[in-house]
Amino acid sequence: MSKIVLTFNAGSSSLKFAAFGADNGRLNHLAAGQVEGIGANPKGSVKRATGETTEFAFDRAAGKLDHHAATRVILHWLEQVGYASGIIAVGHRVVHGGPNLTEPMLIDEAALAILRKLIPLAPLHQPHNLAGIEAAIRAFPGKPQVACFDTAFHRSHPFVSDTFALPRAYYDEGVRRYGFHGLSYEYITSTLKKIAPQIVREDVIVAHLGNGASMCAIKNGRSIASTMGFTALDGLPMGTRCGQLDPGVLLYLMAEKKMTAEQISDLLYKESGLKGMSGISQDMRELEASDSPHARDAIDYFVARIRRELAGLAASVEGVEGIVFTGGIGENSSRIRKAVLSGMEWMGIVLDDEANDAGAQMISAKESRTVVFVIPTDEERMIAKHTIEIALDPRKHQ
Repeated sequence: MSKIVLTFNAGSSSLKFAAFGADNGRLNHLAAGQVEGIGANPKGSVKRATGETTEFAFDRAAGKLDHHAATRVILHWLEQVGYASGIIAVGHRVVHGGPNLTEPMLIDEAALAILRKLIPLAPLHQPHNLAGIEAAIRAFPGKPQVACFDTAFHRSHPFVSDTFALPRAYYDEGVRRYGFHGLSYEYITSTLKKIAPQIVREDVIVAHLGNGASMCAIKNGRSIASTMGFTALDGLPMGTRCGQLDPGVLLYLMAEKKMTAEQISDLLYKESGLKGMSGISQDMRELEASDSPHARDAIDYFVARIRRELAGLAASVEGVEGIVFTGGIGENSSRIRKAVLSGMEWMGIVLDDEANDAGAQMISAKESRTVVFVIPTDEERMIAKHTIEIALDPRKHQ
């Protein structure tokens, strides 16, 4: 039986997973899927590398599904296809590692206690990540479980990229700019080392554009600055999240609209961004296909914020040698890429329109001083890579 590494990415109402063959320490993608509608009306499916897709069956009479039940559904499929007996380790995406967790860690009771203490820093994400971990521990007893943090890649930030202009005591308590999407940026950096090693040694800006969106300035493979801050709300507008916002707006909502913290949280996380501005959808594909002026306004604002952050991040690394687009929008929307880069010749950027329209890996023109890439991200593979390394040699991360 081949060795298999399983990865989990648990959200509030979903559980994504992927399976990788891990013979000889090399990773071979086997399958990926998810269960959605946890706590409501569940549905889910899995697609194998062969292209075969299987819809999951749910016992509607059993009531609402939780993360433990969702894990059992996934485990049942793994047993059916003969993968379950080969699982040697399970890796987990964990949103927040706080100020001190700078690399993946083997999960034990002490580690779980540390992760629970970080819940106040990510109350909408961390509890669900922990629920997924606890479900996996039950489902795969005795197998190494590894936590991989979205914040870890950004712990190399200099102080000025890490702080807010608040009294220093708040910084010391952990109120600081953490940055997120770190697993994606780590994967892109590792890919650049293979396809453009001369670029990754210089200054690179990566735009992870999707339902969640952020950008990161990377110097010699290390994160220097990120558009996301204390939470995953900051920076760029996203599918349903507001992005950068004057904190005075929050004071206004509390004082004048008498909104509670929960109401404000729902507004900023679930009803804003592309969805809120357009009044149509959070899906960029729908907005690009729409003739609504509100859809155009939402797209224009999204692009404007990316352009503004691109220039600011370039200043933080004193220039830029390479730009990478990734994430669902970054990888698939030639329109957004062109809008972001148009008129950026002053930054040494010249777009190759034909390559961009074709979705080529390199979309900058030959005369462009700044090289522009489109690289699909693979956070699951990054999690699996860390997991197999720790499973083979836990002493590296004790």
